[in-house]
Amino acid sequence: MTDPMAPLAATRANRTPAILIAVGAVLTALFIAAPLLVIFDQALSKGIDVYRANILHPETLHAIWLTTLTALVVLPINIAFGVTAAWAITKFEFRGKRLLLTAIDLPFSISPIVAGVSYLLLYGGLGLWGPWLMDRDIRIMFSVPAIFLVTMFVTSPFVARELITLMQAQGREREEVAATLGASGWQMFRRVTLPNIKWALLYGAVLCNARVMGEFGAVSVVSGNLRGQTNTLPLQVQLLYHDYNATGAFAAASVLTLLAFVTLILKAILERKAFDRRS
Repeated sequence: MTDPMAPLAATRANRTPAILIAVGAVLTALFIAAPLLVIFDQALSKGIDVYRANILHPETLHAIWLTTLTALVVLPINIAFGVTAAWAITKFEFRGKRLLLTAIDLPFSISPIVAGVSYLLLYGGLGLWGPWLMDRDIRIMFSVPAIFLVTMFVTSPFVARELITLMQAQGREREEVAATLGASGWQMFRRVTLPNIKWALLYGAVLCNARVMGEFGAVSVVSGNLRGQTNTLPLQVQLLYHDYNATGAFAAASVLTLLAFVTLILKAILERKAFDRRS
């Protein structure tokens, strides 16, 4: 006997994907696309000439350069740390393994502002190591090295956490087989481990890079907010906004957005090239 409710159930089942897609599209438009459109609309609200003048202002140019430099310094170090930590945690057993895992997760659980204050209490003039550094004419706080250090701390878990989850799921069997065949540690990593983690590594690097460029709280504490010296782009946006230069603030914010887009485009290009090689 045919169930009279079957056509109705089938109709509802067919509508479910369309409803979910519509809801996802609306939420994306409201919470992602709309804010981005507002940024560029406000940045260009007084014309392209004013927008160009705001971007080419020496302080904004310096903020762009410092933000890019911070990413170029911090990202490779965090990639090296993430790969090394993930390799050690997932492929070996050693005393202190859980402690290392806890240390890796620590920046996730600490407010960036608290992290900045901690560095200030360590390396500042009145901090734990401040007098020792001052006696040797070494200045860390309120300088570019302080921005590197605190950004490195805040963003250190991103690559490691992406790799640890994947490498734990993959297990050690392939590496053990390679070791029995006489592969060295470097050969094992380059020919066995790296091909299996490259996309997780890329994704972790993209997340890390985005956080490096957008970090505000910790950097605001240790940089000193020195105009044209220690202001990264997020700090420059705040500075311009507090100076009642909303157009300039949105112009600087648009550059930060474009840098994020460039990162995502590079990621897509690398993925496309890898797909073409496989096919």
